[in-house]
Amino acid sequence: MTFRTFLTATAAAIALATAVSAANPTVGGAPMLEEHNIIENAVNSPVHTTLVAAVKAADLIETLQGPGLLTVFAPVNDAFAALPEGTVETLLMPENKAMLQKVLTAHVIAGDWSAADIIAAARASKDGFYQFNAVSGDAQRR
Repeated sequence: MTFRTFLTATAAAIALATAVSAANPTVGGAPMLEEHNIIENAVNSPVHTTLVAAVKAADLIETLQGPGLLTVFAPVNDAFAALPEGTVETLLMPENKAMLQKVLTAHVIAGDWSAADIIAAARASKDGFYQFNAVSGDAQRR
């Protein structure tokens, strides 16, 4: 699986945002509470344990708890498991911290974007895609 395929696959994963609807949707059976930030909600999700470990290893907790609204295209454990054997372990090594930060921040965009918002933006474009500028500095097409 290529990095691009991984990113594309994760676009289908659940988007966690700092401001969630009052209905408190659930992810993996865990409620995503409006009064919690991205990290607090992800820690409670049993399907995001690998992501939480990666965010901790990359020292990105403070970044994701900072001011402003962020949307995270949060890969579930199964997405990490689909990567070639050893990929996750390699990324989690301290000497690969910069690469891990780049991969993870490529999954974060500024703003509070729902799946409906992303679909509407893509449908309104000429080619059926909407280009976001990720926190990593990369442009992501969804």
